[in-house]
Amino acid sequence: MAFIKKWLMFGLGLAVTGKEQVEKFVDELVKKGELSLEEAKDIMDQWIQQKEERKAELQSMVREQLKQMTDKLDLATKEDIRKLEQRIENLEKSDGN
Repeated sequence: MAFIKKWLMFGLGLAVTGKEQVEKFVDELVKKGELSLEEAKDIMDQWIQQKEERKAELQSMVREQLKQMTDKLDLATKEDIRKLEQRIENLEKSDGN
């Protein structure tokens, strides 16, 4: 039983599958008696957590790649534009006095 659970967690960790597919697979294991309902719940909870972690990691990697591309292309960022807008606004205020 422990071997099956470890194998399942390994497989779920690597697989990029939809929630419905994972639920169906886990439900089949419960029906066959290879997993208890509590183990199935634990596996689903862990799968969801791992999926969220992978999503956060991917978002971080994409942000970093975009930042590197922006830096290489020497493009203005929103922050750069915001600073320029603030400088223009300050200059316009000071010219009016």
